[in-house]
Amino acid sequence: MTDRLTYDELAVLMKKGAGLTVDPREMESRPGTAFDDFGLDSLGLLGIVGVLENRHGQPLPAEADRCRTPREFLDLVNNNLMTGA
Repeated sequence: MTDRLTYDELAVLMKKGAGLTVDPREMESRPGTAFDDFGLDSLGLLGIVGVLENRHGQPLPAEADRCRTPREFLDLVNNNLMTGA
């Protein structure tokens, strides 16, 4: 993948993977807010990690499922996908 994961895409993944409807603009305006505050728990985040790994055919770092905020998660995922590490 060459495109970066966006807040819009993260919101779609949260809807599909955890059944949560989250406004991506709200996440983008509050990127340091904990996933818990948006209703996403660690199991939901693990599911999102799995979807992204399958989609891109490469593993994400082990700490991906321990990210606490949307900003932390997007930074980690996008840095990993850009470097292919």
